[in-house]
Amino acid sequence: MQITITGKNVDLTESLKEYVEEKISRLKRYFDQVIDVHVILSVEKFRHIADVTILANGTTIHAEEQSEDMYASIDLVADKLERQLKRYKDKLKSRGHHMPSKADRALNLNMSVLEQISVEGTAEQSEPSSPVVIRSRRFTLKPMSVEEAALQLDLIDHEFLVFTNSQNEQINVIYRRKDGNYGLIEPQV
Repeated sequence: MQITITGKNVDLTESLKEYVEEKISRLKRYFDQVIDVHVILSVEKFRHIADVTILANGTTIHAEEQSEDMYASIDLVADKLERQLKRYKDKLKSRGHHMPSKADRALNLNMSVLEQISVEGTAEQSEPSSPVVIRSRRFTLKPMSVEEAALQLDLIDHEFLVFTNSQNEQINVIYRRKDGNYGLIEPQV
């Protein structure tokens, strides 16, 4: 397992790095093979933010937490990831699914996750009232069922997920509704 720790406006001491590695290594038991873990620790005024993205068994898991103490933020994000993983495994078991196999992991499964755009600071623009595209990303869309997309959405902690529907091979968007359920956007051809 490779853990990459990045600091923004924070001094990454050895004890802080060891603490992150200890907390994240607990999550290894949920997957056969954790490929990559990226941890971003940042400080903004009095907010200490821990942001973790895990790529394991062809699945992407994301969580972010903040508090007034960096160690507390790390604890909170590790606990949140553990809850997400437990819920994911329970849903897979209850629906009769299995964790992705080694053959699935061998394939280049690039997940189509569109991150929520967060505007940090203000962008200079000619007209102050017109919005600006802050970031653009390209992803290879993974074919999956609507059920699998809903499970993925729970894991990545975002509001929506773009995916290729394996039933009709069209690009769909699944999103989290305010009532806790999911919505599905399908193109009309």
